[in-house]
Amino acid sequence: MKSGLLILLLSSLLLAACSSNPDKPGKSSGKDKEKDGPPLVVPSGLADLPDPEVRHERPTKRGNPKSYTVFGKTYYVMNSAAGYDAVGNASWYGRKFHGRLTSSGEPFDMYELTAAHRTLPIPTYARVTNLENGRSTVVRINDRGPFHDNRIIDLSYAAAVKLGYAALGTAPVRVEVLAPGKKFVLQAGAFSELNRADNLKSALKALTGKPTYVVKVSGESLYRVRLGPVRGRTEAERLRSVISAADFGTALILPH
Repeated sequence: MKSGLLILLLSSLLLAACSSNPDKPGKSSGKDKEKDGPPLVVPSGLADLPDPEVRHERPTKRGNPKSYTVFGKTYYVMNSAAGYDAVGNASWYGRKFHGRLTSSGEPFDMYELTAAHRTLPIPTYARVTNLENGRSTVVRINDRGPFHDNRIIDLSYAAAVKLGYAALGTAPVRVEVLAPGKKFVLQAGAFSELNRADNLKSALKALTGKPTYVVKVSGESLYRVRLGPVRGRTEAERLRSVISAADFGTALILPH
């Protein structure tokens, strides 16, 4: 083989090797320096995503080692999330990690309401409230991070949109762990006319995204508009506030 052809062949092989892009480490390793950002095309409706249902899930073996080390610092996973309530800064992550495995072993989906926390058990459900605008959402914690001392939680892009800080990068938040609890229904009204009950049912469905229905108790003439069931008193109280703020009155919270 002529020397010129050999040099050309070796150069081509070297270029191919340099341009290859093997799978990069997951989020919790903290080794990837590529810049993160929002999706190239932002879907509509992210700000109105319904909260995930708070339900009992067993801690995952993969996501809950006794301890792990990132950037030379060791973190110890909590045995229980009960009673966790903290205030601090939240960041968010999106396109760079979309589709990669989270610490739980599930693919990260930036369009779902999830989050990363350094030490809470995986999975854990928490209510996150933006202290600057009062917006809140429930997230399912299934990943590890953020590995910055001045941040306490890293939300998915969708959750950051819902809380109104995706364009800002960070926001002061309150993080409250939610435990699966009893189920409740909300009664938002009682009418003697079915069409009025149906109108309220449709309005509440559009407002909350929750199941709504009309019931008529045997022997009574009233049509009652109910919403739910929802799990936990906290979620029931939140929905009652949403209904009240929309000028639909104060709903009754009833056991399911």
